[in-house]
Amino acid sequence: MTEHLTTLFSLIASYVFISFLIFICFLIVFLFYYYDVLFCFDVFICVIVFMSYLVTIPAVIPAGLEARFCASLLQPKETLVMTISLIGDEQNSTLLRESSDQEFHRCFQFQAPQLQVEKILKLKVEVRGETFVWTEERKVKIKPYSLITFVQTDKPIYNPGQIVHFRVITLDTSFRPVNQLVSDVNENRIGQWLNTTSSSKILQLSHPLNSEAPKGTYKVVVWIDGKSINHRFKVEQYVLPKFEIKLNLRDEISVGEEEYKVEVCAKYTYGQPVPGIAEVELCRPLDFHISSENDDINYTQPCHKESVEMDQTGCASHVFNLLAFKDESNKLLIDNFLCSTKVEEQGTEKRITFSYVLGKLSFVDTPKIYEHGSIVEGKIKAVHFNDTPISDMSVYLLGSDWSSLRHLLNLTTDIHGIASFSLNTTGMPNEDIDLIISSTPEFSYGGYRTPYFDTGKHKLSVIRPAAPDSKTSSYLDIQKTDQTLACGQEVSIPVQYVIVGETASSGAVDVIYLALSRGAIVDHGYRKVIMQDSSVTEGEVTFDLAVVPEMAPVVQILVYSMLPSGTIIAHSMNFPTEKCFRNKVSVEFSPSNAVPGEKNTLQLSALPGSLCGLSAVDKSVHIMEPGKRLDAGKIFNILPVTEANSFDYDLEDPSDCLQVRLRRYILPHPRPNREKNSAYEVFKVNCGISLVCFPVFSVGTYRTYYLQSHPEYSMIHGFILDRSRLIPTAQIVQMRTFFPETWIWDLVEVGESGSADVSLTVPDTITTWETEAFCLAPGGFGLAPPVELTVFQPFFLEITLPYSIIRGENFDLKATVFNYLSKCIMVAVTPAPSLDYTLTPLNDVQYSSCLCANERKTFSWTMSPSVLGVLNVTISAEAVQSHAACDNEIVSVPERGHIDIVTRSLLVKAEGTEETKTYNWLLCPSGQYSLTEEVELQLPMIVVEGSARASVSVLGDILGRALKNLDGLLQMPYGCGEQNMALLAPNIYILEYLRNTEQLTSAIRDKATKFLTSGYQRQLNYKHSDGAYSTFGQGSGNTWLTAFVLRSFSKAQSFIYIDPLKIKETTTWLEEKQKENGCFLRLGELFNNRMKGGVSDEVTLTAYITASMLESNMSVSDPVVNSSLSCLRNSTSDLSNTYTTALLAYTFTLAGDMEMRTLLLQHLDKIALQEGGLLHWNQTSSETSASLAVEISSYVLLASLSASPLSTADLGYSSRIVRWLVKQQNSYGGFSSTQDTVVALQALSLYSTKVFSKEGSSTVTVKSPSGGQNVFDVNQNNKLLYQERQLQDVAGKYTVEVKGSACASVQLSQHYNIPTPTVDTSLSIQVIPEVECNSDTKRKIVSLDIVQQLPVKNLKPAVVKIYDYYQPSKFISNPLQNVFSFSNKFNIYANGTLK
Repeated sequence: MTEHLTTLFSLIASYVFISFLIFICFLIVFLFYYYDVLFCFDVFICVIVFMSYLVTIPAVIPAGLEARFCASLLQPKETLVMTISLIGDEQNSTLLRESSDQEFHRCFQFQAPQLQVEKILKLKVEVRGETFVWTEERKVKIKPYSLITFVQTDKPIYNPGQIVHFRVITLDTSFRPVNQLVSDVNENRIGQWLNTTSSSKILQLSHPLNSEAPKGTYKVVVWIDGKSINHRFKVEQYVLPKFEIKLNLRDEISVGEEEYKVEVCAKYTYGQPVPGIAEVELCRPLDFHISSENDDINYTQPCHKESVEMDQTGCASHVFNLLAFKDESNKLLIDNFLCSTKVEEQGTEKRITFSYVLGKLSFVDTPKIYEHGSIVEGKIKAVHFNDTPISDMSVYLLGSDWSSLRHLLNLTTDIHGIASFSLNTTGMPNEDIDLIISSTPEFSYGGYRTPYFDTGKHKLSVIRPAAPDSKTSSYLDIQKTDQTLACGQEVSIPVQYVIVGETASSGAVDVIYLALSRGAIVDHGYRKVIMQDSSVTEGEVTFDLAVVPEMAPVVQILVYSMLPSGTIIAHSMNFPTEKCFRNKVSVEFSPSNAVPGEKNTLQLSALPGSLCGLSAVDKSVHIMEPGKRLDAGKIFNILPVTEANSFDYDLEDPSDCLQVRLRRYILPHPRPNREKNSAYEVFKVNCGISLVCFPVFSVGTYRTYYLQSHPEYSMIHGFILDRSRLIPTAQIVQMRTFFPETWIWDLVEVGESGSADVSLTVPDTITTWETEAFCLAPGGFGLAPPVELTVFQPFFLEITLPYSIIRGENFDLKATVFNYLSKCIMVAVTPAPSLDYTLTPLNDVQYSSCLCANERKTFSWTMSPSVLGVLNVTISAEAVQSHAACDNEIVSVPERGHIDIVTRSLLVKAEGTEETKTYNWLLCPSGQYSLTEEVELQLPMIVVEGSARASVSVLGDILGRALKNLDGLLQMPYGCGEQNMALLAPNIYILEYLRNTEQLTSAIRDKATKFLTSGYQRQLNYKHSDGAYSTFGQGSGNTWLTAFVLRSFSKAQSFIYIDPLKIKETTTWLEEKQKENGCFLRLGELFNNRMKGGVSDEVTLTAYITASMLESNMSVSDPVVNSSLSCLRNSTSDLSNTYTTALLAYTFTLAGDMEMRTLLLQHLDKIALQEGGLLHWNQTSSETSASLAVEISSYVLLASLSASPLSTADLGYSSRIVRWLVKQQNSYGGFSSTQDTVVALQALSLYSTKVFSKEGSSTVTVKSPSGGQNVFDVNQNNKLLYQERQLQDVAGKYTVEVKGSACASVQLSQHYNIPTPTVDTSLSIQVIPEVECNSDTKRKIVSLDIVQQLPVKNLKPAVVKIYDYYQPSKFISNPLQNVFSFSNKFNIYANGTLK
């Protein structure tokens, strides 16, 4: 009975189980049929054909532009309608409504919404049929990008007095021109163009530089829609180079090399080789940090110099032995070499990297997948650093899994550097294998500065059954190419595929590709892959890609496939493309070569209706300033997006197409939750693509490569001599006088034909002209490839002149004659007579000489100019008849072109010492009445003839001159603790003024933040552990300098981060130096006594420290402040020291003691010096130091303005002081010393803030003695514009009149030279270099011996001029400035280093 019951229950159970399985299968079929839903269980494998779709769209879409998305529909069972919409808060737009019962892969265009700010919208995809409905949403970002604006100048460098030509071009991100361009500059400037609109799409302007424009970096600033674009250029005093030097060498030296070859080539700008000797030097510099910290190191950097002769091609080479450059101690030398060369005093240099890579190990012909238990066949390759094979090298094959690294095989390379291997995987884990080939038995990373081989790595993926929730072995692999894709070409992109464990009912899967560039989809396509009967389907498909301009500068190829198992596999690769544009522009000279002065035609072609900007510049300019030409790379670099290689975190969706299964990992080798090689990485991270799909796919593997574009090699074209055209048919002698640096600078319209011819006359310079040409049309922007025109004649003369000389000084005038004729000639060189200079022949020079083919000869005279300004030097060279033989050859005279006459200009400057007088006024008319000032310019009795000149400048801001030199004020602090603070403090007051008057731009703030931070950090180097500061951070702290630091750091807190602890420590140290009576002790010495102005006693020091504490927001009730104020009150019985009285008035004003302030200001008012309504103070009637007068008057001004509230009388009284202070300003906006400039700028900044107004305008009229007048307009738009004009009369009475309602700062400057004094100097310095040969160090000891020391008053900057007439040297600095003299020391603070 029991047995029967058991059998019955077993039958019932079996029936139920079978019924359940049948039910599940029917349910699956039902769901699949009606809902196209697929369920797969681990118990059994379901293979069912299912419907799926996938939509791809860039995650970030540019606002207002056309964009694309792509959609795929696979195996629909019925007619389905796909609707894609873009959903926002305010409106929805339908992008696509497509009905189909067939598979498709298509892309669609749509117009992105025009938005002003970026916004996240929803992309909604709905697929609907009779039995199927599916809806998904994904986030996309609509982002407005700024317009592309660039500035083109005709040259990157200018001499003073030249004209700066520039253009401004604005495009959208598709390189289409923008119809309107507005330039609005809001910074300190020497020229401005406000609200300037270009109807022709190119804004072309120019600005003449002052003939005395200071050297340095200038910039054109363009403001469009509140954003600025800067373009920098230089102003230098230069002479253009005649030839170009190139160093041909490898950029890297391997530790395994023993020799290194360097080649030097020099060619004139007209293409001919330079003969002579080249000096080549190779050095390996010392590690500065190590050598500077170890004075006992007896070691000098290894250098080797060789002189090599140039061959007929203008090249010379030398092979250096590298054994002399080894760093035996492995720490004294840096890992760089410096190779420099010099040819005829002109040089160049390159830095070479020192590499510790001995060679490279890599896998070749090795499979990427394997079946567990099989034998894997593969090869490895070993090469030296120079890619030559390494034979008989022992290498080691290692294998890595999740948790360990194990040795697999020992291998030895053959003569080809190849080692084959067979790896049996039977005893290995059934998982992916990471293979490593190493030069050592145990894998390890090389130590610091240790030679090593680059290790090869290869991944073997194990073949496993396909399942949606497991990692697949299938992959796609785009084959890379080393070449840049050329525009207009069709290229084949091969893609290898391996599909493992998949079965498709249709017998095929689709491999889809997208081509993306600049974040947008630009092309697409697909290929069908026929599935093989075996478990592994592998092969290659090829996509034909037409390269179009929209793919520049890099195209991202994304390939992917949706496998039957529900897995997406993908791969991406970046291909650099030629930087091309839709508007094809070309220029060509006809004829292609030219002789000086002949007619030529520039043939231009572009899209019909284009407007083109043309320029041609002497090649010498770009030799001097290389890399500054307008090219396609610079244009593409300003694109906001060139490739999408990220995915914004705020676009992540809770549900994603590419769900990633979380994997467990075993320490200590954790794996990230999201596999690095995943479709997620390909689509989102690499390509910035958002996906909408059904069903939710799992991820597959991929490999990705980023191809770097190779350097573009430029081909030098030889110059073909057309003798029939080089020499005119008529015997006409033409003087060469036209030698511009910029030849062409024009805007040319291309008509409907798409071409234009521009007639030109070739300049007289024997050189090569280099073109730049771009065009704008409705179809887009275009940039022509650069074209060269070489101007040449076989017999010519070159005059070598410096930039300028001093009248009365002698120098060697040199003229070089070149003969590129095929025969020898006799040359006679003759200078033209002139009253402007004298030429003295040299005793040992003959001014006629033989000159054979390809030879040159230099002739010299001693020249002494006698006039000022620009003079012309004319020299002729003539091939003459002669009975003498040259090189055993009878000389000949060419029938044509046997004479060359050249006229060059030379700037002659005045001799003597330059003096400057300035007259300043701050004139603020009331509106109804004008203000008038008169001044008589007078010259001294003895003045250098012709040196006098005068100018007038006008600004609409009281601090305009200081703001004009903001780059000088906002400079990088350096030097000792005193210098650092002297440079740091004025910046703070200028910034406070700009901020308080809402004129502080982000550009100035960013720059100031950088410089102030640097100054703050540097000043901490001079801080003592107790909180005090001193000049060099050693010895006793200095109370005055410490208070100065406290004052400055407290104010700087509003601009940069200042550690509150540092301020607290400084305050505590000062508090500890307070005496019982409340006064402060004087501690420490200043090397520059002018730093502290009139602070010379205990009371004054106490007032200064108290004011510093109050400025740092310490309360008056603070015991320390209260005690110091008590000390100061007790000292007010003696007001004989005017400086102390003024400082006390300011201190009590800050303390809010109005009674004491009134008492002190009343006393100061009684002793004030009044001149024509202006107020100022001197220390005493006998002490009339200009510096102290400025500082005292500034403290009175601060005291007058710091009270609250201010009355009209207070402002009126203050304006009288301000007008006097403005008169004392120098041409740079500063004053006569350090501390008076600091205090005066603080006072003027405060006054400017109090009276600042955004309204009003005025007209300034300056009348000269001869009756001429200059008129300036000052308004709110140009108040910071520095308006300057030269005056015709250098002496006489000038009248300045201001009408209107805005203040104007007017300055008349008079410059002249006085003869250099011939008396003996009162101070001399002897510099003696000494070397202690017996010591361990070879460091030079330089001693400065003061031979005579006399008190010197009214110190002024010392100007040291160094002449290098024929080739300006980069080692020559600007004139020395800021010469200070103190007892026991003599320091020269220079802008640079003289060598």
